[in-house]
Amino acid sequence: MEPRPETQSDTRGRALRTPRAAGTAGIVFALLLAAAIVMIRLAIPSGPGSGAGEWLTDPSRRRAVRTALELVPFAGISFLWFMGAVRARIGDAEDRFLATVFLGSGLVFVATLFGAAAAAGGLLSTVPASGAEPGGQLWTFGGHFTYGLLTTYAMRMAAVFVFSTSAIGHRLGVLPRPLTILGALVGLTLLFATNVVAWSELVFPVWALAVGIHILVAGTADSPVRR
Repeated sequence: MEPRPETQSDTRGRALRTPRAAGTAGIVFALLLAAAIVMIRLAIPSGPGSGAGEWLTDPSRRRAVRTALELVPFAGISFLWFMGAVRARIGDAEDRFLATVFLGSGLVFVATLFGAAAAAGGLLSTVPASGAEPGGQLWTFGGHFTYGLLTTYAMRMAAVFVFSTSAIGHRLGVLPRPLTILGALVGLTLLFATNVVAWSELVFPVWALAVGIHILVAGTADSPVRR
């Protein structure tokens, strides 16, 4: 029996599933990254300049940091899916310049996020089983390297991603004006405040959550009603 030829309604139905996937992935990414940031901030409230800190001698805090680091790969995977599905929603109308910035900043963000998590995991593995606080230049270097990679590089790439996404969404009418204004504020915060203001990096998952919910709702509203 020959397979039934693909109809226009079949193609349309498959295309309309992309916005829902983008929204879902954005929400998952936002929740995972926010959870990781909160657990790390609660376990390590101070920056690397204050030394290793008391958290190394506290088994519960070390477990919290390890759990947060285990969430990072899944957050990165969700972000890649979110980024790809949003680009698919934009379609052929995207501006090539903004699309290049959009893709480049998103990929570099994931790479630096994974690098920071790997560096933090390697640093944590040097802690003795007894929980004694390590010292020396290796720990100082590793702490500053991890902290700088996350707050200086990853968050600034996130800022570029937010700016480019907001610009594309505003030009094509994919994002409403309040979300584009929120994107500008979030981008400025990530660009200038994350390495000096604690907890400010949480604005990125909050923005991703808002965009994900908007795309999910918009995709549901655009879906045809089955009869």
